[in-house]
This record gives sequence, C-alpha cells and structure tokens, in this order.
Amino acid sequence: MAELLNEVIARGGTTAMTDPVRAEDLRAWMHAPRAIWHVAEDEAGALLGFQWVEPHPKLGASVAQIASFARVGRTGLGIGSALFEATRAACRAEGYAWINAEIRADNEGGLIYYQSRGFEDYGHIRDDRLGDGRTVDKVLKRYDL
Repeated sequence: MAELLNEVIARGGTTAMTDPVRAEDLRAWMHAPRAIWHVAEDEAGALLGFQWVEPHPKLGASVAQIASFARVGRTGLGIGSALFEATRAACRAEGYAWINAEIRADNEGGLIYYQSRGFEDYGHIRDDRLGDGRTVDKVLKRYDL
C-alpha cells in the first residue's frame, strides 16, 4: 500500500500529500480509533487501490474523513466504485453521520469521482499549504449517510 501511495505522491497533482510514506506510517493510521480501511485487488491479488476513513479531526466524531487512492494508470475500472460501496456500508455500521472529502481543486479526476458517488459541494479551502510549501485550493464535498 505504501508503494502504491508513494507512486501517487511522486506523480503529484491528485493528493495533498507531498512526502513519501512508509509501511509503518500506514500501519499506525490503520490503528486510529474508528478507522475503516478497504483494499481492491485483481484476481491474482495485486493491489489496485485502497480507501480509508477516520473521524475528522475538526468536524467531530460523527464525520468520517475519506481518502481514496488507485494505482496510477488503473483508474476508471470500477475500483473506486467497489471501494466506496464497502466504505459507505461500513461507515453506516460504525455510526458516522456523513463523509467529508477534501479534494484539490486541480484534481479533476478526484472531483469527478466524488461527484459521481453522490457527494455534494459545501465549501472551499483557499490557499491550503502543502508539506512542500506550495498552496492549493480544495473543494469540500459531503456525503450524507
């Protein structure tokens, strides 16, 4: 999973993350209270993508913050749809009220993905500072459970 995410980070333009992650980082994130993780694999077990939610640090415990990643070059194959179906059901079971997505305004694919899942715009973050010092705007979207 770290290898897939690092490929996305290195490519740039779709995630707010700018620094590589280690497997240990992901393991620690997985152990966060109420975190929910799903992976998508092909028939041979190769990782195609993953998605996770955890309680939003500022919006409260009833709001799940979502992150979604697909292997570079493997988007548009239904991976995100399958991941979100599993995530949505798990969020309901966990008692979340809604899911928050913060998408870079220049990430056209991400904006289309969340819109196609039924997320609705509710705000913007202007000039959000990335780890490397650059600033980007973000679109805030929500999915009511």
